[in-house]
Amino acid sequence: MKLSFSDDPALSERLFDLLDAVFPGIRQVAQTARVLGASWESVSTPFICFEGDRAVSHVGVIELSLILMGRTVTVGSIHGVATHPDYRRRGFFRQIMKDVLQYCASSYETLILTTEHPEYFQLFGFRVVGEHLFTVRCETPGGAAGFRIINPQDDSDVALLHRLLETREPVSNVVGVVNEKAVFCFNEGWRPLYYSADLDVIVCLELEGTRLKLFDIVGPAVPSLAVLLERIPQRLDEVAICFSPDRLEVKAEATPYLLDHDGPSYLMARGPFAAEGQAFTLPRSART
Repeated sequence: MKLSFSDDPALSERLFDLLDAVFPGIRQVAQTARVLGASWESVSTPFICFEGDRAVSHVGVIELSLILMGRTVTVGSIHGVATHPDYRRRGFFRQIMKDVLQYCASSYETLILTTEHPEYFQLFGFRVVGEHLFTVRCETPGGAAGFRIINPQDDSDVALLHRLLETREPVSNVVGVVNEKAVFCFNEGWRPLYYSADLDVIVCLELEGTRLKLFDIVGPAVPSLAVLLERIPQRLDEVAICFSPDRLEVKAEATPYLLDHDGPSYLMARGPFAAEGQAFTLPRSART
């Protein structure tokens, strides 16, 4: 059944008892997002089945503003799909999904989700949408240390994060996201966030030896890849970009890709998805 966190103050605790049993550690990740001022409960509409007072199955819906082929599209994002191991194969998930689809029918032409198990959702009209990794070979000697790590305990850094999320330019015109905080803070708030003061952007990145992986860039203007690399002190010979690099002013080789988002992560859609068939990846920061 559809419920409301605001109507039931105890609902969050009961839900996270379930979610933490299925996804160990998720309660702490959600708490980190709350500390950053963007809670799960503020954006998610929960559908939950109970046995007595115990939450045994859940599917949530979050509204996302995506940029798809240059247009802003409001989609429903399915997330937090979980059934307690002791209550599986009893029809709870199927019933909740029917309720979710009925609820979403009047609000969203398109639904999306990411999952390790696409077979669970194909019965409900979802299909896998192929994604790509973009690789650039480079030879950079290493430059100045142009980034510092955001401190989530510093109020001014939290305010900075909120300002950049509120004013961000979409990282891509093929597939990007705007006007969103909670999913970003949930996915990225527990990881290092790198801020460049002169560029006024936060970058989600990982360094693996001489290989740089880029996951998102958050700020009023997306800089070129060359400008970003000038601020990386390590020597690099390859950049792997996990979103369409159309704003980065660079030629990149696109190859089919399955993002590892705490496990292999298939993107699925139900309804029209304008970027389908194009080379892109939904940024890790926007995956639910």
